[in-house]
Amino acid sequence: MTSRTVTLLDVARTAGVSKSTASDALQGSGRVAEATRDRVRAVAEELGYRPNSAARRLRRSSTGAIGLHLPQTATRLDYYMNLAFGAVARAQEDGFDVVLLAPASSMGGAGGATGPGGASGPVASRVDGLLVIDPEVGDSAVPGLLDAGVPVVTGERYLGPTAAPTGAVICDNAASLTALLDHVTDRGARRPAVLAPAGTSAWATALRATAASWGQEHGVEVALRTVPFAATPGEAEETTLALLRADPAVDAVICAPDGAAPGVLRAAATLGRTVGTTASDRTDSAASDRTDSAALSDRTGEEPSTPGPGPHPRTPLLVASCVDGTATRSAEPPVTAVDLRPAAYGRACAELLCDILAGRTPPDTVRRHAWALETRASTTAGPA
Repeated sequence: MTSRTVTLLDVARTAGVSKSTASDALQGSGRVAEATRDRVRAVAEELGYRPNSAARRLRRSSTGAIGLHLPQTATRLDYYMNLAFGAVARAQEDGFDVVLLAPASSMGGAGGATGPGGASGPVASRVDGLLVIDPEVGDSAVPGLLDAGVPVVTGERYLGPTAAPTGAVICDNAASLTALLDHVTDRGARRPAVLAPAGTSAWATALRATAASWGQEHGVEVALRTVPFAATPGEAEETTLALLRADPAVDAVICAPDGAAPGVLRAAATLGRTVGTTASDRTDSAASDRTDSAALSDRTGEEPSTPGPGPHPRTPLLVASCVDGTATRSAEPPVTAVDLRPAAYGRACAELLCDILAGRTPPDTVRRHAWALETRASTTAGPA
């Protein structure tokens, strides 16, 4: 392993033990059998492992701070700001300040971490532990943060091949999208569409996979379109316009990115699609169309035309979002959404890290965070 820096995870895997056991063996701490301790030390010497000097300093003293690493798009999304406030509030309860790691510094800028495969010495020297939220496989800062020599808790799982975090707080993202798809079909949708996020986070990956698997399981073709992880309302509007023009049979659109749903509403308005319906509204609309067609036939003497496939342009459109927030609650009509409770999620992540640092919780702990489906007029109210 001379082509890159040897990490603690390399030592653990080669020795056939967990990362925490390898750490305890090399530090001479914890309840590790003597034979295991000797094996881990021998493997470390053979691989040429060199522990991080900043991490060694941290074992002797506390900095009184924890680091928070957010996705690069976080600064313009309400979700991550609320999550950060929750994390700060919980960390302060244990006497910790929170250091926000800017993307530039996390990727090797002034005072930041080193690049992929390197140990995050400058970061680790300033904090006792790290929170890494929605880690992307493509984020070059994440491997270094995970191997910084301090406990790391991730918000959602990390899908990359490098070091595993010390702990994680996860949501059942497959279940939340399933709940939305079930809801719109219960309200009468026959051809739902999902604007799923691009990227390699666990959240984005789960949503794309669930859209496909749900359709297969229910025998319903889900129109899947990929949009940026932090798509703007304008980007969501453009994608929705193209979708509905190419596939007018779509009668429900579930938009994943935080704050993008108003763009779906604007696209619906542009195409004359009323937002919000129920199964009975759909039936009434179809009956009204047949009545209007028959009346036209009586006046003109022409045979009524047979509607083509897909909804009539007057057929309402259901709209929902995978992330609740100010944009969905204040939209007109208000948009049905999954409330991921970001402030509570931030608290949960910080609480797990504090518990690990204080020895109240063992490493490798995974906790689950609950979400709630908030149904609103965009899927429950018929046209006035």
